[in-house]
Order: sequence, then C-alpha cells, then structure tokens
Amino acid sequence: MLTIGQVAARSGIAHTALRFYEDRELIFATRTTGNQRRYRRSVLRRLAFIKAAQRVGVSLEDIKTAMDSLPADRAPTRKDWARLSSTWHAELETRIDALTRLRDRLTSCIGCGCLSLRTCTLQNPDDEQAEHGPGAPRLMPLAEGGE
Repeated sequence: MLTIGQVAARSGIAHTALRFYEDRELIFATRTTGNQRRYRRSVLRRLAFIKAAQRVGVSLEDIKTAMDSLPADRAPTRKDWARLSSTWHAELETRIDALTRLRDRLTSCIGCGCLSLRTCTLQNPDDEQAEHGPGAPRLMPLAEGGE
C-alpha cells in the first residue's frame, strides 16, 4: 500500500489532483485508523491510464465511464486500454479533422462567411457560407457537416 505522498511522487500528479480523482471515483483509497489514505500499487497504472486519455483530449466524464467498466481492484491491462481507446477513435478523428482544417485555413480564411477579410469576397461571394448555418462551416469537421 502506498501513501498519498508516495503516489504523488511516483505518478508526478499533485496531491490535490489525487484527491480530486478520488472524489470523482476515478481512483480509490482505503483509510487507516488514523484516517490517512492508502492506495494499492495498481493505482499507478490507473493514473497513467487517466493521464494518457487526458493527453489525447478525452474528458474526465468519458474517462470515468471507461474506468467504470474496469474492476476497481486491479490495474488496467494493455487489452483494457485497447478496448477502451477504440471507443474514442471516432471522436479523436473528428478532432483531428477540425484541427487540420483550422491549421490549414487559419491565415487565409476564418471560415465563417462574415466577409470581414479581403479574400472573403473571392472565397465566399454573396455570403454563400450563410446557407450552412451559424459558425465556421469551413472549419467544422466533415463529420459535423463541414465542407
């Protein structure tokens, strides 16, 4: 069993974040008779799993849903990660598409049909983008109706 300080040192995650994750039931601790937290060593793998998912932009809510499908008494395995990460594949592809569109069009067009840039009259004559609704249709991911 590890103390909160040991888990923080080994994982590189602050004490406050560990308490936050515990409050959100992403990780679990037992309490000593002195009411001090003690974590199983497997919590280190769960924390690595959480950080990896956050790094690719998965929300804590989605991470929680994924973690709820795992037994709380063991570390996630490679097979667990493969299964859970595959559920996020479509969402990540949509984000990649949106970011690519933003990167590629950032300097020449803001994609909204506002006619505010000099090139908009060439790329968006008569505000044709308005028919796609509000927002920036040229920057929207294809999966969300972008062009």
